[in-house]
Amino acid sequence: MPKYYERIADTTLEEILRIRGAVLIEGIKWCGKTTTAKQKALSVINLSNKKEADRAEMLVYEDPERLFSSSKPILIDEWQKVPAIWDSLRNQIDNHQEVGSFILTGSTSQTKAIETLRMHSGLGRIGRMKLLTMSLWESNDSNGEVSLSQLFENDEPIYSDSPNSLDDIAFLCIRGGWPAILRTDKKLATKQASLYIDEFCESDIRTVDGHRRSPDKMRRVLRSYARFSGSNAPNTSIENDIHEISKNTLYDYLKVLEDLFVTNETAAWNPNFRSATAIQSSNTRYFTDPSITAAALNMGENDLLDDTETFGFVFETLVIRDLKAYSQMLDADVFHYRDSSGLECDAVLHCKNGKYALIEVKLSQTREEEGATTLKALKTKIEKAGNKAPAFLMVITATGFAHKRDDGVFVVPIGCLKY
Repeated sequence: MPKYYERIADTTLEEILRIRGAVLIEGIKWCGKTTTAKQKALSVINLSNKKEADRAEMLVYEDPERLFSSSKPILIDEWQKVPAIWDSLRNQIDNHQEVGSFILTGSTSQTKAIETLRMHSGLGRIGRMKLLTMSLWESNDSNGEVSLSQLFENDEPIYSDSPNSLDDIAFLCIRGGWPAILRTDKKLATKQASLYIDEFCESDIRTVDGHRRSPDKMRRVLRSYARFSGSNAPNTSIENDIHEISKNTLYDYLKVLEDLFVTNETAAWNPNFRSATAIQSSNTRYFTDPSITAAALNMGENDLLDDTETFGFVFETLVIRDLKAYSQMLDADVFHYRDSSGLECDAVLHCKNGKYALIEVKLSQTREEEGATTLKALKTKIEKAGNKAPAFLMVITATGFAHKRDDGVFVVPIGCLKY
C-alpha cells in the first residue's frame, strides 16, 4: 500500500467531524482530497464510477435511507456529479442529529453548484474546508525547525540551516505539491503540472458547467495570469496582454479558474489606520501551486535559475501556498498589504485571536535588508496610528540559514519553516 503523507488538513477534518454532520473538502483536482478523506471514512460512495453514480441518482429520490446505510463516516467522492445528493444528505443530518456522518469531496466550487441548482447552503450542518497541494513540511522537504506557532508565543533567537540549495528550490517549484508524484522519479514529477494544464484546458473547462470554451484561449489566460503573479494587476491588464478577448469572456474564464480552485488569491489586509493613506483593496493574484505558474509560462528548472526575476514570483507562490497551509493550524488567514504610498507587505498572517505577523518574501538572503526595511517601516506606521503591533516580523527566503537579526527581524528559509 502506498505511503500516506500526513496532511495538516487531517487535524482540521477531525475537528469539523466532531461538530458537524458532514464535512465538505474542496480543492483543486489531484491535491489529495479523496486520499485524505479515506483516512477517516469507513465506507465510500464513488460518484466518479458511473454505475455507483446511477445507483445514487435513483436512490437519492427513491430510498435515501438505503443510500446512506453504510458504516459512517461515509465518503461521497465527487458529490457534484449527483447534485441532488446535497439536499438529501442535509435531510439525513436533520433527521438523525448525528455528527461526523459524511465526508464529501469535490473539485468544483460549492458556490457554483448552489447558484446553478438553488440548493440549500448546508449552513450549520455541513462544515467546509479547503485542501491545498502539499506544503514543503508535509512533503518532507522542510526540516520544520522554525515554528510559526512558537514565534507567536515568544520571540527568542532561532537557528537552522536550510536543507535546500537554490537548485532544490527551483525543482520544488517545478514539481509542486501534488501528492501522487512524491513517489515518482524526478523527471516524471516535473511533468505533473503540464499534464494538469492539458486536462484542465481540454476537459475540465467544459465539464464545470457545460459551457463551451476555447482550450487555446484558456491557455493564453493562464499564461497571462502567470505573468501577473504576485501583483494586483486589474483584469484590463490581462485583457490587454492577451488581445482578442472581450471583457465578459475574460471574466468568465477567470471565474472558471476560481471555481475549479486553480487560483489562490490573497485579499487585502486593513489595520484600520486613522490615516488619509488609501489602502488598495484588490486581491493579489496567485495560482494554487507554483508548478502551475511555471508550467503556464513553459519554464523548467534551468529557466527559473536563468531568470531570477520570474523565479522570485514563482517562489512567492510557493511561500503563499505554504503559509496558507500552515495558517490552518494557527486558526489564521493570509492577507497582503499595499497602500497608495507604495508601501507593501507580501503576507500578513492574521490569527483569530488578534495576533498577527508581517512577512516579506525574498528569493535570496542577500536581499534580506530590503525586506527587513519594508517590514520595519510598516510596523512603525501601524504603531504611530495607535494600532496593535505585530507579534513578529519575518523575511522568508529560498536558502541560507534561519536567524534573528539584531533589529528583531527573523530571516527564515522556507525549508526550515512549519506551522
